[in-house]
Amino acid sequence: MSFYNVFLLSLAEIFGDFQLENYANTNSLVSFSNGILGYAGVVYILIKSLRQRNVLFVNASWDGMSAVLETLAAIIFLGETLKSTYEYIGLVLIISGLFFLYK
Repeated sequence: MSFYNVFLLSLAEIFGDFQLENYANTNSLVSFSNGILGYAGVVYILIKSLRQRNVLFVNASWDGMSAVLETLAAIIFLGETLKSTYEYIGLVLIISGLFFLYK
């Protein structure tokens, strides 16, 4: 499984999450539809990934990549921040874990 597949999997999840959050706050059917579409993409890419690697590797890679990318997206697009130094240290440890998974 390539790093690229996990990156796409994470992007699809982020898109779905942001759209469904918008739906939860606005009841916009367009956001609901887009959120479902994002998660359909997640299922498709997840199946492709599981054909190449086992659940353990795919899950660890996806969780780590998603945590990093969704945190960055929330900071950039939603203006959210982490609250403490320990949270930033946790993010650095996640990035380190991804490095070791793909080494």
